[in-house]
Amino acid sequence: MRICVIGAGAIGGLLAVRLKQAGADVSVVARGAHLEAIRRDGLKLIGEDGAETIAQLKASDRMGDLGAQDLVILGMKAHQVAAVIPDLPSLYDAGTMVLSAQNGVPWWYFLKLGGEHDGRVLDSVDPGGVVTRGIDPDRIIGSVVYPAGEIAAPGVIRHIEGNRFSLSEIDNAPTERIKAMSEMFRAAGFKSPVVSDIRAEIWTKLWGNLVFNPVSALTHATLAGICAFPETRQLAADMMREAQTVGEKLGIRFRIPIEKRIAGAAAVGEHKTSMLQDVEAGRALELEALVGAVIELGRITGTPTPHISAIYACARLLGSTLTTLNGRLRLHPADPACGRARKR
Repeated sequence: MRICVIGAGAIGGLLAVRLKQAGADVSVVARGAHLEAIRRDGLKLIGEDGAETIAQLKASDRMGDLGAQDLVILGMKAHQVAAVIPDLPSLYDAGTMVLSAQNGVPWWYFLKLGGEHDGRVLDSVDPGGVVTRGIDPDRIIGSVVYPAGEIAAPGVIRHIEGNRFSLSEIDNAPTERIKAMSEMFRAAGFKSPVVSDIRAEIWTKLWGNLVFNPVSALTHATLAGICAFPETRQLAADMMREAQTVGEKLGIRFRIPIEKRIAGAAAVGEHKTSMLQDVEAGRALELEALVGAVIELGRITGTPTPHISAIYACARLLGSTLTTLNGRLRLHPADPACGRARKR
């Protein structure tokens, strides 16, 4: 299978190396020093166990260089998808599939859904409907991405934990192509079930992300820290309760209680969320798909979201400030010598 991964970062890079190992013809779209390193040395993957694998891949910053593909994987963050829409057709033939691998509420949430909201565009994740108009719904494959990773250096991906990619047609149909894709991902070493309700699976992951990502970005606390501190644990429960009400009005069934979901996050331990990592690195925050979209869905369903909206406002201001100043924000232990000087 011919596969092009657009955005060979933490998740896209993991997929590219593993799928190449499994025998697929894989190319990547990347930029800057990362692209140069891939061209020069290949794309290196450091596994959870420390084992290293290097994949030699065709790489370019121009989609038009890579030719028609059977599968295009959108590996970038949600707010970066619109920018690639004009060039995507250069990767298409008649049967090309497009796999969305973004966190949060996807642009296609209401496509092929049926019911009163069928076809509705979410402004929070697709302003002006650019992505909705730009990708034929029949090409789209939905996914829920569970692995965590990072770009350790240009051309080097570190897989931190997680191995599951849930897959589905966006209308949940059990097609032959989705079954074949699941088998291909399994051959690459992933747990990749074809799920019967992709939107319910999206909400299962989103339920935690919409809380822990922005709260960690604002407080610089890990998952364990947020869950152990009584006030932020209560805040997490309040935000999740609001989100659950929104989801249920959209027909989603939440199969575990809120406290169990929080306990699951606490069990991850001293883990920095992706949004906190972005704050520390000075990258744009993936806020709309994770938080803004839930607020928009709240408006659509007539559901108040006061706790979610307050955290969103603060996190959005933080992101705007960092962007304006071209800055980054990271906490470091205080210098003991400075502490002694103040005491005098």
